[in-house]
Amino acid sequence: MRRWLPLTTICLGTFMLLIDVTIVNVALPEMVGDLDASFGALQWVINAYALALGALVLGAGSIADLVGHRRTYVAGLVIFAASSLLCGLAPNPGVLIAARTVQGIGAAAMFATTFALLNSTYAGRERGSAYGIWGAVSGASAAVGPILGGLLTDGASWRWIFFVNLPLSAIAVTLCLTMLGDGHRTGRGRVDIAGITSFTAAAACATYALIRANEDGWSDRGVWWLLTLAGLLLAGFVAIETRSRHAMFDLGLLRNRSFVGVLLAGLLMTFAAFAVFTYTSIWLQSVLGMSAIGAGLTGVPMSITAFGVSAILGRMLHGRRPDLVIGAGLFFIGLGCLTVVALVHGAATWPALIPGLAVIGVGVGLATPILGSVSMSLVPPERGGMAAGAVNTTRQLGFAFGVAALGSVFAARAQSSLAADGVPDAQQTAHAIAGGQTPALLHSAPAQGRQLLDSAAHAASVTGVQATFAVAGVVGILAALLVVILMRPVRVRATHEDELPSVPQPTGP
Repeated sequence: MRRWLPLTTICLGTFMLLIDVTIVNVALPEMVGDLDASFGALQWVINAYALALGALVLGAGSIADLVGHRRTYVAGLVIFAASSLLCGLAPNPGVLIAARTVQGIGAAAMFATTFALLNSTYAGRERGSAYGIWGAVSGASAAVGPILGGLLTDGASWRWIFFVNLPLSAIAVTLCLTMLGDGHRTGRGRVDIAGITSFTAAAACATYALIRANEDGWSDRGVWWLLTLAGLLLAGFVAIETRSRHAMFDLGLLRNRSFVGVLLAGLLMTFAAFAVFTYTSIWLQSVLGMSAIGAGLTGVPMSITAFGVSAILGRMLHGRRPDLVIGAGLFFIGLGCLTVVALVHGAATWPALIPGLAVIGVGVGLATPILGSVSMSLVPPERGGMAAGAVNTTRQLGFAFGVAALGSVFAARAQSSLAADGVPDAQQTAHAIAGGQTPALLHSAPAQGRQLLDSAAHAASVTGVQATFAVAGVVGILAALLVVILMRPVRVRATHEDELPSVPQPTGP
C-alpha cells in the first residue's frame, strides 16, 4: 500500500482541480441570492478559473522543469488551498472571481506536473497501472463535480464547495512532502519570461474569445478581434522561442508527428467527449425540469465505464502501440456520441443517454491515461513539465472551443426547428433555449400560447442535442483516423550502418 501513496497524492490533486471546473455550476443560483449579484456576472466564477488554468499550464510546466516538479506541485496545492479558503469567505462577487482566478493558477501548477511526477515515481507495468488509475480519476471527476456540488450546496452552503478543498489539500501536501521524490529537473537555465508572457496572453485571448463566442455568438466583432490578437501573440511567441536560448517550449517537437498527434488527440478528445455535456445539461434541467443533482447523475454511466476501463486495462495496455490505443479511444467516443444521436429523439428523456454515455466512457478510459504516458516518452525526463503543459493546454482549449462551437450548432438547429413550428422570432428564442433560459421564456409567454411554445421548445432542444452529438461524433471518428495516421510507427530501411530513422518512434506507456 505504501508504494501507491505517491499515486494517491497525485490523484487527489487532479481530482480537486478537475471537479472545481464543474462543481460551481450547480451552486450559481445560491450565489446569486447570497451575494446579491446577477447570474451573468457570476458566470465569471466559472470562466475565471477556466481562463487561468488554460492560459498558464504550459508556462507552469516550463518553470517546473527548472525548479523541480514536486516543488511546483506543492506550491500549486498551497495556492489552491489558500484561494479556496478565500473563495469560501468571499463577501462579494469581485473577491470571489479574483480568488477563483488565483485558484486557477494553483490548478495550473498541479496539472502541469502530474505526468512528470507519475513518470519519475513509477516504471514498467507499475507505470501503466498508475496512469490507468490517474486516467480513471480524471475521467470520473467531470461527472462527480455537479453531484458533489449539489449535495454540498443543498446540505450546507455553496461556500462548502470551496471549504472542502482545505482538508483534502492538507492531506495531499503531507503525502507529497513525505512520499514523493522531486524527479528530474534541469537546475540550470532561466525562466523564459518573454515566452511565458506571450503564450499566456495568446492562450488567454483565445480562451476568452471562445467564452465570449458562446455567450454573444460568432457574429460579435469582439470575438474576432480577440482571435486575431491571439494569432498575432502566438506568432510573436513562435518568433521569441525560435531565437531564445532558454525557450519554454521546444518548437522542434512539432516536427515529431507523434507529438503532434498527441496534442491533436488531447484537443479533439475534450471537444468530442466533454463539451457536449454543457448542452445535455441545459436540455435536462431547463427543458425536462430535472434538478442539478439529477442531471449530474446522468453522467454516472460514463464515469463508471471510464473508471473501470482505465483502472482495469492500465496495466494490460503497457507496451501496446499508443496510436492504436488512443485511436480506439477516440473511435469509441465518436461511436458513443452517434449512439446518443440515434436514441435521443422526439419525446426521449434522460434514460436514452445511458448507452451512448457508457460507450463514450470506454473511449475516455482508453485514451486519457495513454495520452499522458506517451507524451512523457517523447521528451527527455527533465522536460516532462513542458510536455505535460502542452498536452493539458490543448485539452483545456479543446473544451473551450467545443463549448463555443457546439453552442452555435445547438442554437442553429434549434432555430430551424422553431421556425418550422411557426414560433415568432425563432433566432432569439433559440439563443434563449441554448442559454438555459427556457423556464423564463415560458413564464413570460402569453398563457394561451404557452403550451405551444413549450412543445416547440422541447422539440427544438432535442434537435439541438442531436446536432451537437452528431458533430462531436464525427469529430471523434475523424480524430481517431488522424491520430492513427500521425502516430503510426515509422520504419525506415537503412542503406548504411550509420543511417537511423529520421522520425522518432513512439513508445508504449
